Amino acid sequence: MDVLMPQLGETVAEGKITQWFKSAGDAIKPGDNLFEIETDKVSMEVPSTSAGVLAEIRVAAGEVAPVGAVVAVIADGTGASAPSAGKTASPTPAPVKQSPPPAAAPSSPAAPSSVATSPAAASAPIKLDPFFEVRTPDRNYGPARLPGGMRVTPLARRLAAQGGIDLAGISPSGPNSRIRARDVETALASGERAAPAATSAGPSVEQIKALYRDVPFEEVPLDGMRRTIATRLVQATQTIPHFYLTADVEIGALIKLREQANTAAPKDADGNPAFKLSVNDFVIKAWAAALQRVPAANAVWAEDRILRFGRSDIGIAVAVEGGLITPLMRNADTKTLSAISQEMKELSARARAKKLKPDEYQGGSSAISNLGMYGVREFSAIINPPHSTILAVGAARRQAIETEAGGVAFASVMSVTLSCDHRVVDGALGAELLAAFRGCVEQPVTMLV
Repeated sequence: MDVLMPQLGETVAEGKITQWFKSAGDAIKPGDNLFEIETDKVSMEVPSTSAGVLAEIRVAAGEVAPVGAVVAVIADGTGASAPSAGKTASPTPAPVKQSPPPAAAPSSPAAPSSVATSPAAASAPIKLDPFFEVRTPDRNYGPARLPGGMRVTPLARRLAAQGGIDLAGISPSGPNSRIRARDVETALASGERAAPAATSAGPSVEQIKALYRDVPFEEVPLDGMRRTIATRLVQATQTIPHFYLTADVEIGALIKLREQANTAAPKDADGNPAFKLSVNDFVIKAWAAALQRVPAANAVWAEDRILRFGRSDIGIAVAVEGGLITPLMRNADTKTLSAISQEMKELSARARAKKLKPDEYQGGSSAISNLGMYGVREFSAIINPPHSTILAVGAARRQAIETEAGGVAFASVMSVTLSCDHRVVDGALGAELLAAFRGCVEQPVTMLV
C-alpha cells in the first residue's frame, strides 16, 4: 500500500516531512503515527490506515513532497518484499511487491513529479480508505480560481496539467466565466501548449547576487510558509483594488474599563485571576460589533456576486516563527470579552505551535493586524483574500487635544487604518464602518450589553 502526502487544506500544494516515527522494517498497525508533516500553516502527525510492514521510506525527514506523492510503502507483512530493517530506500527504488492487486496495476510506482497516468492506472478500481471520507487526489493540479478571476473545474485542471495547456489563454464556455473540460480538450485538439513562463520584471537571482559578490551573506531557502506569504500577498496587491482610511480613536475610557474589569476578575484559591483582558480583546469585540452595525461591509467578493454574512468571523494576525498566520475568531459579535480573551490565548498558542486546523484559519470577512505592542504608530495592512477589509491597529500614545471649552488636555489616542477592497466597500461605506468602530471604542460600555 502506498502512503501518500495528504492535503491539509484547499490551497496546500506540498508538505515537509519533519520526523519519521517508524523505520523501514517496523511493523505497522492502523492508527500508528508514521510521520509528522509541516505545511505553510500547520504541523500534523499522519497515522497509518492499514496494517503491515513499513517496506520503504521514499521521502526522508527534512524533505518536501507535493500533495499526493508517495512518501512510503507499507507491505502486507509476509516478508517477501520488505527491505532489511533500519534501511531507508532511495528516492527512486525498485518497485515493491504487495498483496495481489484488485486489477492490473503499473509495474512501478510513478515518480511524485509525474503528470500523466497510464491507462491501466486510470482504469484500476479505487480502494476506499475507511479512515477518510474523501480519497486524497494523486496530485494537486492547481487552484480552482486563476489570478484573473476565472474559475476552472477539477477535470479541466487535470486535463490542462496533463496536456501542458496554459489555462490563462483559454476562453471559458461555462457559466460565470468557468473553464470546462471541453474547453481544454478543444485547446489540446488545436495543438496549443503552455507558453514559457514570462520573465520576471525584477532582476534575476544571479543579478541580485552579483551586486553583493564582495559582501559576505547567507542564503536562506524559502520554506512553505514564506513562499505562501509571498505568493498570496503579491496576488492580493495585484488583484484587489485597495484604498485606505485612517482615524484617531480616543481609548481613555477603554483603558479605565479594562483596568476595572481586570481588578474585579474572580480569583481561584491560588490568587490567579479568571481572566486578564488586553486592549486587543476590546479591539476584536469592537470590530465585531462594528461589522454588525454596518452589515454591508461584512462581506466578501465572489467574482460575479458579493457574499454578505450575518455573523462576525474575524481573522487575527499572529506572528509565528518564520512568518504569520491569521486564526479565525468565529461569532466574535456574540462572545463576551472574557471568552474572546481566553479563546485568543488558545488560538495564538496553537498557531505558534503550528497546530491549527484548517477550519481555524480559513474563512471570515475581515481581519485585524495589531502592531501597537511593537511601538508602531500607524501602518497600512494588505488585505488577505477573500477578506474585503483589514484593520491595522497602532500603538496608544498621549496626545494634546483641544477641549470643548477651548483649553488643552492630554488624551490617550490610538491610530487605526482600514484597508478596503473597493469592489465590495466604497469610500462612504468604509468611513461608516470606521466610525462605528470608533463609537464602540470610545464608549466601551456598549460592548458589555
